[in-house]
Amino acid sequence: MRTIILSMLLLGSACAVRAQGAAPAAEAAPRTLSMEEYEKAKTFKVKDLDNDTYVKFENTYVLDRYEMRKPYFITGDDGLKKRVDLYKLLAKEGMKELGTLIYYTNEKGAQYAAVLPGFRAAPEIWEKYFEDIHAIDKQEKNFVLKLSYVLSKEFGFQQYKAANQGRNLKDEEATYSNNICFPGSQEVAMADGRKKALRDIQPGDRVLSIDPETRTATTVTVKELVAHAAENYAITSLLVVAAQEQSSAAGAEVRLSSRVLQATPNHPMLTTAGKKPIGEIRTGEQVLCLDEATQTYRAFTVFSKTAAAGGVQKVYNMVTDGGSTFMMNDVMVLQK
Repeated sequence: MRTIILSMLLLGSACAVRAQGAAPAAEAAPRTLSMEEYEKAKTFKVKDLDNDTYVKFENTYVLDRYEMRKPYFITGDDGLKKRVDLYKLLAKEGMKELGTLIYYTNEKGAQYAAVLPGFRAAPEIWEKYFEDIHAIDKQEKNFVLKLSYVLSKEFGFQQYKAANQGRNLKDEEATYSNNICFPGSQEVAMADGRKKALRDIQPGDRVLSIDPETRTATTVTVKELVAHAAENYAITSLLVVAAQEQSSAAGAEVRLSSRVLQATPNHPMLTTAGKKPIGEIRTGEQVLCLDEATQTYRAFTVFSKTAAAGGVQKVYNMVTDGGSTFMMNDVMVLQK
């Protein structure tokens, strides 16, 4: 995994104090999180997350409830509620902030801890952080998404972008072509309610087409599945979310739905900003998606966009006998 360095803009700077007639005093070196402290902090336990807002460890470190915020309670598409608590990790001497302790509690009471390093932490500590949160993600589905949502709310864009490890194609070799297509693993919404991998679509299959204005579904018939030769195509990935948030006495209650769509950068989509290729869509724009809970079509917001070489594979597109759209991974896309 390549090194990713989190950058942030800082307001203000430390100044050396000068005594009259004396030589300038050396500026104190900033206190940063070491790898040993990073590993140790993951073992810190808060006995009562509801009431313990200031906890000392080893008479050396302090956990201080972040901005005295109440926890987030996030319910995903699976209907399971997760809890996220944030604490500042401080060195007791000088009360220097080293990072943020994140406690993630699932619906069964199992708890996971992650340590978001301070921005001055060494690259290898950031690498370890990325490894750790993605290891948790393998046990807790969509952990990184839910963590990213909370970090974006509390710390701003750069932090959640780092959690998602957004990449830039300029650092990789990939094929840009005029082909307007999808990887074969993307799922097409069928007329009978099933989902079918695009690579498995056959002529005669009946798929859904959505009217962008009325948001009503009609059925169209596939005439041809076009397959392009296997190459290392550039692939754009959109993570789109719909978040409904309200405050309660216990904390912030969030209902979070998400979809991921992958396509070659030139595939057209319809957003609230108009028709544009997926590679030109920006975070914050909205696209039409299926809300499985209500079985209606509504706007989801683009939460993040990444671009990467997709690896050697075929890419595909459908030709149908009508309609201008179809649903791919529950996201509305335009036919080319």
